[in-house]
Amino acid sequence: QLVESGGGLVQAGGSLRLSCAASGFIFDDDTIAWFRQAPGKEREGVSCISSSDGSTYYADSVKGRFTISSDNAKNTVYLQMNSLKPEDTAVYYCASDLLVSRCFSPEQYDNWGQGTQVTVSL
Repeated sequence: QLVESGGGLVQAGGSLRLSCAASGFIFDDDTIAWFRQAPGKEREGVSCISSSDGSTYYADSVKGRFTISSDNAKNTVYLQMNSLKPEDTAVYYCASDLLVSRCFSPEQYDNWGQGTQVTVSL
């Protein structure tokens, strides 16, 4: 089970840190990704991290503003979001799975959290 937290309402230019905690299993060699879905839009990949080697990837729209990290002792992955923009408003989901070859493809993941709402106001 994956549980996200940390969403909320923030003004443009502000910051939030999302958390994705795993319970009942450990990330081990999983790839963990953050996706987001705005109303009327498809789910899009935001960032992902490999538990095995720590490599990270970012969507162009968030590069330089978002940072993904993991705390293996806590079995938790974080998404630090800075310089937030209104277009970042969405429900953010974390997902994990083994043997992920395309980390921004939602169909690669079997484990999903329930999502956390991020709203960025002007």
